[in-house]
Amino acid sequence: MTLLTAKQRAYLRGLAVNEPAIMQIGKDGIGDNLTRTVSDALEARELVKLTVLPAAGITPREAADRLAALTGSAAVCVTGRKIVLYRESEKHKKIEL
Repeated sequence: MTLLTAKQRAYLRGLAVNEPAIMQIGKDGIGDNLTRTVSDALEARELVKLTVLPAAGITPREAADRLAALTGSAAVCVTGRKIVLYRESEKHKKIEL
């Protein structure tokens, strides 16, 4: 899991403001397919925003913590039903912290 300083989190939150949510966590919750898809998106983008639907059965904070642990990323922020994850890409480095 990636550890971020407060300044790095603030910077990443600023970048995420204009990003659309690219995935939703729905009634199926967090399964293998979602984890793999999020991991692939993190490798390609480094910063990923997701929406946690009410039918998911878990809170957005729980979803952020679980996905961060499963994908080796850092939960940047949880705002309402949106979560933002960050993981430095090995091949496609785009964000300089």
